[in-house]
Amino acid sequence: MLFVGRVLLTGFEPFGGETVNPASRAVSRLAGKSMDGYEVVTKVIPTVFGKSAQAVQQAIREFEPSVVISVGQAGSTHSIRVERVAVNLDDASIPDNEGNQPRDAAIAAGGPVAYWSTLPVRPIVEALTGSMIPAYISYTAGTYVCNHVFYATSHFVAVNRLPVKVGFIHVPYLPEQVVRKPHVPSMSEEMIVGALEIAVAVAVSPKMHGNSQL
Repeated sequence: MLFVGRVLLTGFEPFGGETVNPASRAVSRLAGKSMDGYEVVTKVIPTVFGKSAQAVQQAIREFEPSVVISVGQAGSTHSIRVERVAVNLDDASIPDNEGNQPRDAAIAAGGPVAYWSTLPVRPIVEALTGSMIPAYISYTAGTYVCNHVFYATSHFVAVNRLPVKVGFIHVPYLPEQVVRKPHVPSMSEEMIVGALEIAVAVAVSPKMHGNSQL
């Protein structure tokens, strides 16, 4: 099959004592799918400062995607969070999977304070809620490895002037992760997978070409 382009989806390995990560599990289920003429390629990346960003950059070089959507777990969220902005700051409240815990550190020395997502953020959220999937626009991706990847990927694309849309989506815990966490929200794997399919479809829609995040 001839594809008009590729969409790269990345998801993190489990971290913080969890044995699964809904991001990598959902992303992996979309590997090889064809959506509106675009091939979906996926990569599970380490929850490690530096190495995670390098893995995404390597995948961009390998697959030459038109769109990159990185996906991460946000244990406190009850909805799909479509992130609008990445900030130039690593400030980890817990160590990553290799024990790194940067504090008050720039991701890119001399880089911009922040990057906007170049995905059609609001149309994605509207499409999700229109499909009865809880979702909202988020204005902070945190300062952990998720934001690190979002910012570093945006910076890599900007510096190299690549024609690539970049964005980040946070997803809730899976139900199996909250069995012993009373009152902590979760979302089914099926709904998370469906949400990512919708996000990809909106991101590659011809109607969204040239659509800004604002």
